[in-house]
Amino acid sequence: MITVPAPAGPGAFVHPALFYQDLTEYLVGVGDFVRGALAADEPVLVAVPGPHLDVLRESLDPAPAGAEIAWTDMAELGRNPGRILAALQDFADRHAGRASRIVGEPIWPGRSRAEVLEATRHEALINTAFAGRPATVLCPYDVRGLPPSVVADARRTHPTVIESGRVLLSPSHTDAPTVCADCDRPLPEHDGSVLRFEYAHGGLAELREYAAAWARSTPLAPARRGDLVLAISEAAANSLSHGGGRGTLRLWTATGKGVVAEIHDAGRLVDPLAGRRRPSLTSANGGRGLWMIHQLCDLVEVRASDDGLTLRLHMATP
Repeated sequence: MITVPAPAGPGAFVHPALFYQDLTEYLVGVGDFVRGALAADEPVLVAVPGPHLDVLRESLDPAPAGAEIAWTDMAELGRNPGRILAALQDFADRHAGRASRIVGEPIWPGRSRAEVLEATRHEALINTAFAGRPATVLCPYDVRGLPPSVVADARRTHPTVIESGRVLLSPSHTDAPTVCADCDRPLPEHDGSVLRFEYAHGGLAELREYAAAWARSTPLAPARRGDLVLAISEAAANSLSHGGGRGTLRLWTATGKGVVAEIHDAGRLVDPLAGRRRPSLTSANGGRGLWMIHQLCDLVEVRASDDGLTLRLHMATP
């Protein structure tokens, strides 16, 4: 049996990576973690990709009467990695005053490079978002199915790792600002046709009309077109309020991958958690627009650079 670390006292937060070689090791590590939570009468959230979700539920059936366990398909929840953190915090908030245990598997074989990079940013920000909270977030990693670079990044984003049945401190653990800065790699240029629209104060309505007209030419369903135009509008509104009062919108279709809208302005992302945690109705820290963008889009790539901030918004097409 693998003994997974749990909060050692009030306000303690534990964030281990579970490196597994095969399904048997996965079921032992994650299963022991969940059973330990249930035995301690602690609420537990299991957010893993669908196939793993099914086999875990089967291996843990039947759960003890009254067990507080929630199951979530990470392939749906975490399609856009920018949505995951808010969901984990929502679960912990619903059980305020108690230690929560969470299994979160945000990276699995088959993820695109862009998704993996944003999920790595998410893993680093967990340490900031949950600091001082009594919780444990266990993150499984398929060391055989994932590239070595992804496993190396997991060692940087997790203070402890569980490997070959042993719990070890990670000598590669790195603070969140450094990891997030390393994630700000240049975005690849699209090699096809790209439309460009410059906007400034007073031009938000025209930008929405331009984006809506373009969206009608894409394979997006009408409802998703509306989502994209709303996301673009929110991003542009942030440019006008916080990004120097102007910005540039670029639009293109990526064959086989969906549609892309990119917004660039002279802004700065002062709070790296902006958009990744649910803003309250009375919040003075903003972030509502960026949070909405994350909820609407299938992937949001965020890049901070010397010349400003870039948001690349992706919508999958049928």
